[in-house]
Amino acid sequence: MKAIETTIDLPLAEVESAVRAALRDQGFGVLTEIDVAATLKEKLGIDRAPLKILGACNPGFAHRALTIDPTVSLLLPCNVVLETVGGGTHVAIADPRELMPGEELADIADEAARQLIAVIDAIEGN
Repeated sequence: MKAIETTIDLPLAEVESAVRAALRDQGFGVLTEIDVAATLKEKLGIDRAPLKILGACNPGFAHRALTIDPTVSLLLPCNVVLETVGGGTHVAIADPRELMPGEELADIADEAARQLIAVIDAIEGN
């Protein structure tokens, strides 16, 4: 799957803080948070590098998309993945243009992608 992504030479906690601020600046809120590494450790006793999934949602985009096609709810919220790699953190955001193909949703997907690209640009600038 194509993603909007970057790798930042900072620890996950610092990058997560920057990602949350950049998402907020672009009108997205974080609805869910999954600490995959902690869950795997707790449930399976497996140690792995830190990996978090933030479920981000922009209410305006969600409402517009759901009005066009209620099955868009299957794609909500938009996953933002933060993973420790080497000495830094890889950030990958699901590209809405890949998730919402078709003419009816193209404008919303393009607009959302522009704002998510702005999130990546903002954290790269920190």
